[in-house]
Amino acid sequence: MKKALFAAAVLALLTTTWVSAAMAQTAPAPVRKKRVAIFDFDYATVHGGVAAIFGQDVDVGKGISDLLVKYLVKDGSYSVIERKAMDKILAEQNFSNSDRANPNSAAKIGKLLGVDAIIVGSITQFGNDTKNTGIGGGGGGFGGFGLGGFKHSKSKAIVALDARIVDIDTGEILSVAEGKGESSRESTSLTGGGGNWHGFGAGGVDFGSSDFQNTIIGEAVKTAVEKMSTESHCRQR
Repeated sequence: MKKALFAAAVLALLTTTWVSAAMAQTAPAPVRKKRVAIFDFDYATVHGGVAAIFGQDVDVGKGISDLLVKYLVKDGSYSVIERKAMDKILAEQNFSNSDRANPNSAAKIGKLLGVDAIIVGSITQFGNDTKNTGIGGGGGGFGGFGLGGFKHSKSKAIVALDARIVDIDTGEILSVAEGKGESSRESTSLTGGGGNWHGFGAGGVDFGSSDFQNTIIGEAVKTAVEKMSTESHCRQR
């Protein structure tokens, strides 16, 4: 009787071991995340409006890029190269702002960075929802706001972005993504409503700060980048 129980126990152990080994062999290997670098977005189209809204020339392209990095890393769909490493290569290659949205230039830098793909993009609207294109509305999105982003009548803030994922070997555009954000509130100031936000200091642009995102324009920026991040994730899948 004892021999029979022992034999049954051994058989059960061998069966469990065999099943576990078989499952381990058939389990799919983890998918490697695509390693990407995100260039600062080109904002030449909205440059004039940006300077008027903030009272100075603010690199909103860098702000958008940094915020997109934050959301993509949080989402986990991509492995994103650190900005310090990318800035070092860009400085060595004398990469200019005019090359930001150029897929071919981006592909060359991408090879030096050792990434799978590069994300380049443009800010096509950064301002308010005015239809008055005679004062810099439309693409610039300035639309009658004076220095500091003030206007006599209330309006919502709108930010529109487009991005392209570029293959570093061929310079081919693998996919595109868009993001458009509109503030839920209206104000006579695009930088209003932010409570403790009093502008960007010497530390540079931080579109991820809660104080900035509580402003009218900050709310639109956050929504636009979140939508672009979601669309980029869907295209990756």
